[in-house]
Amino acid sequence: MLSFIKWSLLVLLLIGTNIWAVLALYFGDSHTGKIQVVIAAVFALFGLITLIGLGFIRWRKRLLIAYSILFIGIVSGWWFTVSPSNERQWQPDLAKLPFATIDGDKVTVHNVRNMDYRSEFDFSPAYYTKTYDLNQLNGGDLFAVYWMGPAIAHTIVSFNFGDKDYLAVSIEARKELNEGYSTIKGFFRQYELTYIVADERDVIRLRTNYRKNPVEKVYRYRINSHKENARRLFLEYIKKINELHDKPAFYNTLLDNCTTVIWLNTRINPQHLPFSWKILLSGYLPEYLYESNMLATELPFDQLQRQAFINPVAQTADQLPDFSQRIRAVSNKLLGSVDVSPQP
Repeated sequence: MLSFIKWSLLVLLLIGTNIWAVLALYFGDSHTGKIQVVIAAVFALFGLITLIGLGFIRWRKRLLIAYSILFIGIVSGWWFTVSPSNERQWQPDLAKLPFATIDGDKVTVHNVRNMDYRSEFDFSPAYYTKTYDLNQLNGGDLFAVYWMGPAIAHTIVSFNFGDKDYLAVSIEARKELNEGYSTIKGFFRQYELTYIVADERDVIRLRTNYRKNPVEKVYRYRINSHKENARRLFLEYIKKINELHDKPAFYNTLLDNCTTVIWLNTRINPQHLPFSWKILLSGYLPEYLYESNMLATELPFDQLQRQAFINPVAQTADQLPDFSQRIRAVSNKLLGSVDVSPQP
């Protein structure tokens, strides 16, 4: 039995490392070329030969040693040399990085994105610079965006500096021109990490009004937070934004994504949220916050979720200057028979 377990683990290790190395070689450093495809195919073949060779005592040890040397060579000699960059040909909506300057309680944020959308991919680039007073910071909201069922959501934090002043931050993969997003590629140093600092009429309205394939359902939840916690979190965001402006970092589908990075940033607060599988399955993050008494409501969660659905009112508000105020005035009467479930 022990021998069976040992060999089973070895087989799984070989299969796992071979798949990882083949994909790492195939995707390469940002782009896939013919040479990378050939090298990946050769390594896949050698991995298969090594796997088959486990059945032959004469060749087993030699093949395992050779495979280990090649794998370590890929990891140490190539993988760790792939470095992030801010100097690529970026998609127009991701071309400018935000940064901020701090003067006492005043934080001036540069390159706040506020695109004028005609459709998802047809827009006029626009940015502004604005100074925010930390003394006016009242807390924040969590936006959860669903497009593929209840388990997965893109999450956005928006900071509230008064009834008419909101600053949204969406943590995303920074994509190059004509580059699509792939969950698999996100594991292999293919995207840089970016904090999109934006007007809600940009980053929220894009998702409620202009993304149609697939349709995205957006929910807004008011976070129950003390002012000091909100202040520390906002300043932690600003710190990370400035760090990425000066020194790029990689996005990772599992470890450095829109939700895990939010959780990592909240650890600046003494009473931060404990880690949970609902952070990895980000669609359940609002429910986890509700269970942790971090959502400001006394409603049952299913009612809260229904009330949090903002697509209809956002589509009505569209380009109105009071867009942010209107999406916060959603009532159940506006929803009628609209399907508000995160299901696709």
